[in-house]
Amino acid sequence: MKRQISLILLGCLVQLGLSASPGISAASAVPGQNWGWPLDPHRIIGNFDPPAQNWLPGHRGVDLAGTSGEVVRSAGDGEVIFAGDIAGKGVVVVRHGNFRTTYEPVAPSVFIGLRVHAGDEIGKLQPGNSHCATKTKVSCLHWALIRGQTYLNPLVLVKKPVRLLPVSNSVRPADAPVQRLRVVGP
Repeated sequence: MKRQISLILLGCLVQLGLSASPGISAASAVPGQNWGWPLDPHRIIGNFDPPAQNWLPGHRGVDLAGTSGEVVRSAGDGEVIFAGDIAGKGVVVVRHGNFRTTYEPVAPSVFIGLRVHAGDEIGKLQPGNSHCATKTKVSCLHWALIRGQTYLNPLVLVKKPVRLLPVSNSVRPADAPVQRLRVVGP
């Protein structure tokens, strides 16, 4: 259990390090932008796992569980720069300043050049994404975030950063009992 909690905390720190790196924060994409989830409700069923090199296998986005025909929304304000099929899959790409978000498989309801706002419908989720190889009726949306040619974790757009504060002896007297924290999960 302690090892599992340590790994979770390490993962949070790594994510913080990535999102706090110069030029990688979502705030630098479009200053003052509010970001939202492309599916509501959202449930992550595939995590971001970038490859060590661009040509190697990896998972360049996150997968969100959904149902065929469900409305897909733009994660932020921007301009549609692609709406169509790629290799038989519907894809929508929205540019947000220096960043782009991609959504697939989506039957687009938007067109190139259209300005969209966070939460605007950009299409409907299509069935049969081989990315989410399930035998259930669950479809999934593959959602990615790109800056230049670099894929980033799109969760930095919607997750609030965790801040770890140091505990100082000046805050807690040396003879005061140490408070233990309990991890509570869903």
